[in-house]
Amino acid sequence: MSNGLMTFLLVLHGLLTLALVGVILMQKSEGGGLTGGGSAGGLVSARGAANLLSRTTAILATLFIVSSLGLAILAANRSKPQTIDTRLAREAPAPGPLGTPDPAAPPPADQAPAGAPPIVPVLPAPGGVPIAN
Repeated sequence: MSNGLMTFLLVLHGLLTLALVGVILMQKSEGGGLTGGGSAGGLVSARGAANLLSRTTAILATLFIVSSLGLAILAANRSKPQTIDTRLAREAPAPGPLGTPDPAAPPPADQAPAGAPPIVPVLPAPGGVPIAN
């Protein structure tokens, strides 16, 4: 059900986007924006048609925002897992007596594993290029 609704809203959102861009481009430029200035003759010069385009822009913008919110809500509900996947769950190892190291535990960060070469700190040189001691 939500897959079909998501597809419908995506198509509706795309159509609203195209219609909104088209209506905005049909409006007469009155200057003061990024276009520089308005021209005396435009595609729409009658005041009634300009009011219609302004109202259409407002309605399309409202529908665009509503469809955006609907898509966001559907996407948020879609990504929630329905069940917890426990296939990779494993039991924690039993703790050993106090003071004895756990043989399965990795060595501390400042110690090298048995048989590995010793850890040599790398210090930055005065020029900024690191060199090994």
